[in-house]
Amino acid sequence: MGKDVIIACDFPNKEQTLSFLSKFTDEKPYVKIGMELFYGAGPDIVREIKKMGHKIFLDLKLHDIPNTVKKAMSVLSHLDVDMCNLHASGTVAMMRSAIEGLTRADGTRPLLIAVTQLTSTSQEAMENDLLIKENIADVVMHYASNAKKAGLDGVVCSPLEAGVVHERCGNDFITVTPGVRFADGDVGDQVRVTTPAKAKEIGSDYIVVGRPITAAEDPVAAYRRCVTEFVG
Repeated sequence: MGKDVIIACDFPNKEQTLSFLSKFTDEKPYVKIGMELFYGAGPDIVREIKKMGHKIFLDLKLHDIPNTVKKAMSVLSHLDVDMCNLHASGTVAMMRSAIEGLTRADGTRPLLIAVTQLTSTSQEAMENDLLIKENIADVVMHYASNAKKAGLDGVVCSPLEAGVVHERCGNDFITVTPGVRFADGDVGDQVRVTTPAKAKEIGSDYIVVGRPITAAEDPVAAYRRCVTEFVG
């Protein structure tokens, strides 16, 4: 499986998003459309970016009762995205229902991955806010194993956990890792972070990079730097 850099297009509207993507004249980066943009611009932004030639990771992190998630995934399956996700904490039953809903009549579907624990979650926050007392690394592995059991394609996890996820769930089980910053950059509100080069070494399959690219003085140069450090 080839590695790739996904740019998190966390913009509030269509205009800012298309203005940003217009800077890329020689490349068509893989892009992540999250809740802010999807809720602000609606599903048409997905169709428009897809027509421009970009692969799309639709990052909506569904989490509800199994039947509701199944119906929502059935709707998303018609947007022709390349990857979407949900929260692994929604249970194995919910994840299995999500696959049923996401699978089209011809048997095809986007990649489906599960969020284990958000990269902004620390051990302290998990224990005090979520009342989960186990070690965060054990929780991540348990959620990843549940996603594998449910038939998902991989997980969103910290780059620090990617190698262990592969050991537990196999090399074909993809790891999509946010929380990536340049060595000379600001970590922002992320807690469990690393660099593109280190993420490659640990075993991430995809890295999701937002502000280090989108807020850079030269976003195209920052993207190319990410690709060079992560893909080689």
